[in-house]
Amino acid sequence: MSARGRAAGTTGTGRNETEEERADRKWAELIQEVRVAQTGVQILFGFLLTVVFTPRYVDLTSTDKNIYIVTVVLGAAATGALIGPVSLHRLVSGRRVKPQAVEWASRLTFVGLVLLLATMTAALLLILRVATDDGYVPWLVAGVVLWYLLCWFVVPMLTRRRHTQK
Repeated sequence: MSARGRAAGTTGTGRNETEEERADRKWAELIQEVRVAQTGVQILFGFLLTVVFTPRYVDLTSTDKNIYIVTVVLGAAATGALIGPVSLHRLVSGRRVKPQAVEWASRLTFVGLVLLLATMTAALLLILRVATDDGYVPWLVAGVVLWYLLCWFVVPMLTRRRHTQK
């Protein structure tokens, strides 16, 4: 970037913003994204927590109980990762480290999305195993996982690759 571009406040992103303004914008965007994911994972996690208290839980096979335990742990981990950016922001607010906080919050959000994918996969597997004994359950779960991967990772990465200037 030229000295003139730096003096004008551009950051190499095509926007006329300082590093702090860019961090503020990226933080606002990230928090909106996290709100959507947090709501979904919290509803799913709340539902998962109630399953153990239903009468049908005792009838589950040991495999299904193990899948349930793994699903709950994954849901708890996803919840932690997706709420992490809020705690991070609160604890570093006013310390003049917003660009670094945005980077770490972004990493936590990505980890949270991967954990949410694993939680959704395990929950779907458990639900379909309980709902039916057919051998097509693994195929259904695999199909849904492929759909999640396509929507959550492949399309964004292809878009990023195609439309990012080099």
